[in-house]
Amino acid sequence: MAAEWTIREVLSWTRGYFEGAGIVQPRLEAEILLAHALEVDRLHLYLSPDKPLSVEERSRFRTFVQRRRAGEPLQHLIGEVTFFGLRFRVSRDALIPRSETEELLDHTLRLAPRDREIRCLDLGTGSGVIAVCLARYLPRAAVTAADVSTAAIDLARANATLNDVADRIEFVESDWFRNVSGRFDLVVSNPPYVESNAVEGLAVEVRDHEPRVALDGGENGTQAISSILAGIGDHLLPGGRVLLEIGDGQGDTVSREMTAAGLTDVRIDRDLSGRERFANARGSS
Repeated sequence: MAAEWTIREVLSWTRGYFEGAGIVQPRLEAEILLAHALEVDRLHLYLSPDKPLSVEERSRFRTFVQRRRAGEPLQHLIGEVTFFGLRFRVSRDALIPRSETEELLDHTLRLAPRDREIRCLDLGTGSGVIAVCLARYLPRAAVTAADVSTAAIDLARANATLNDVADRIEFVESDWFRNVSGRFDLVVSNPPYVESNAVEGLAVEVRDHEPRVALDGGENGTQAISSILAGIGDHLLPGGRVLLEIGDGQGDTVSREMTAAGLTDVRIDRDLSGRERFANARGSS
C-alpha cells in the first residue's frame, strides 16, 4: 500500500484483492475487516471515506487481509458473529454458526410449546447458539446444553453470559447422551454430517480452521445422527420433538432410522437453497 491511503482507496484495493482470491463477498468482507481494524462500526467508513489511515492502522489491517487471503475465516478474525439477532463469540473450538442452523432454530421455535414450562436439550452445542437462543426466545424453557468438548462448553457458557441467560442453561460435558439425564420436550442438534472422505474437499476456511470432530460424520456421514437416534427413546418425552440438521441426500436414511427408533410424524425439510437439511419427528405417545 502507498504511504498514505484513505478509507475509500483501501476499500477499493482490498475489494479487488479479495475478488482475485475468490472471496464471495469481497466488498462486504473488506468493510467488516477495516471497521474491525479501526475499531469503528461500518457506518463510520461511509461517513469518513477520505480519512487517511495511520501507519499503525494500515499495518493492523494488512495483517487481517493477509490472514483472510490465506483462508482464515472472517468470523475468527473479528472474533464474533451475529446469529438470530444475538451476538456470539466464536473460536476454533466450535463450528462457526451458519444460516442453515438459523433455519433449524426457526423450525424449532415454531414447534416449541408456549403455553407451559418445557425442557430443551441442545446436543453438540458448540458455541452455544441454539441453547442461548432457546433460552432467550422461550422464556418458559429450561435448557440443557451438551458437548463432548470442554473448550466448546467453555465457549458456550461465555456466550450464555454475554446474552444474559447463563442462569437458564445447564451445561454438561457429554458424548451425546452419555452424561445427560432426564427427558425433554425438545431435542435439537446440529451434529457432524460430512462423509469422512469428503472432509478434505471442504473449503480451506472450513477444513483447516474448524474442529474436525464437529464436521466428520463417518463413512456415510450419519454416524453421529445414528448415535443420537439410538438414545433418543430414553430422553424424549411422549409427544416431544427431535430436530436434526442433516446433509443433503441423507433424508431417506435418517427417515428410516427415525422410524426404527420409534419416532412418528417423520419429515425431511429442505433449506432455502433447496437441499435436504432438517429432520423432524415426534416421540410416540
